[in-house]
Amino acid sequence: MRALVARGPGAPLRVEEVRLPAPGPGELRVRIRAAGICHSDLSMVDGTLAPAYPLVLGHEAAGVVAEAGPGVRLPVGTPVVLNWAPACRDCWFCRHGEPWLCAANTAPAVARGETADGDPLHVTLGLGALAEEVVVPEHAAVAVPAGLPPEQAALLGCAVLTGTGAVRNTARVAAGESVAVIGLGGVGLAVLTAARAAGATPILAVDVAEAKRELALAAGATDFLRSDDQLSKEVRTRTEGRGVDHAFECVGRSATIRAAWRITRRGGAVTVVGMGAKDDLVSLAALDIFHSARTLRSSVYGSSDPDREVPELARSLGDGTLDLRPLVSGTVGLDEAPAAFDRLARGEGARWVVIFPG
Repeated sequence: MRALVARGPGAPLRVEEVRLPAPGPGELRVRIRAAGICHSDLSMVDGTLAPAYPLVLGHEAAGVVAEAGPGVRLPVGTPVVLNWAPACRDCWFCRHGEPWLCAANTAPAVARGETADGDPLHVTLGLGALAEEVVVPEHAAVAVPAGLPPEQAALLGCAVLTGTGAVRNTARVAAGESVAVIGLGGVGLAVLTAARAAGATPILAVDVAEAKRELALAAGATDFLRSDDQLSKEVRTRTEGRGVDHAFECVGRSATIRAAWRITRRGGAVTVVGMGAKDDLVSLAALDIFHSARTLRSSVYGSSDPDREVPELARSLGDGTLDLRPLVSGTVGLDEAPAAFDRLARGEGARWVVIFPG
């Protein structure tokens, strides 16, 4: 089968022929219909993370069960959304109601299959979804209703679940509270959509790129602000001088985490959704931490339980109460995926989605 493969950090991405094993006990082979290109995929190849190579990229996808191994309950033909952090349901975190922190999900890449020339192959976050097919454990596939637009259904497994969960589960935004979102990629736009659904007001969208303005307003923002030296002043102008109740950082950089901290009111909360580098340190004054009484926390996979929440989101997508069209900047074929990665690196658009012939 064909897949998008990274051979090393900074190396050109190439579509290659690869071989995956047949599904074993408790495993599925899923034919991919659509796969989103996420910033976390970019982090696998730009030096932010250090996975093993060669690596099949991709972890945000929707597809159809094509083959079931022994003991699998999902029948062939079932539409599914992939879950890159399936909970083991047995570790301490799972037993204590935090499946998003499952101890079984810590490796950025998992060994699976081989390249056409016989080299051991690795797949991103246990999936490697920018490929015609994947072989995954059954609990990494969540059944969803048939007929969903594949380019939108794919986003449920990462961008939408992460952004929606950050608002609903981590920050617990209430109607009438003010929100700012820094970084307007797919996840940031999903945060805006969820904040609007929660009844937040105002909803301030922040990005360095003016081109993100229309995307932000379509996703639910009431205002668009440029990320510059005047940001704190602009935010306070719109919040009676206080700052926002909730700031969501969706970039994963120390500079934007500090910016989110500065635009949040005393007693407010900063939620870090973006995944940053381990050597990018955040510095805050000890007195400021005490005096501001702000909360700084992260939201891993939206503090969500995908087995429960992906079907709920899928139903909302199916009945029209969830509109993800503003999040999809365009669709491409697999051969065009390297160019879509370049657009992502330049900050162009929201989510580029690879569509596979079905």
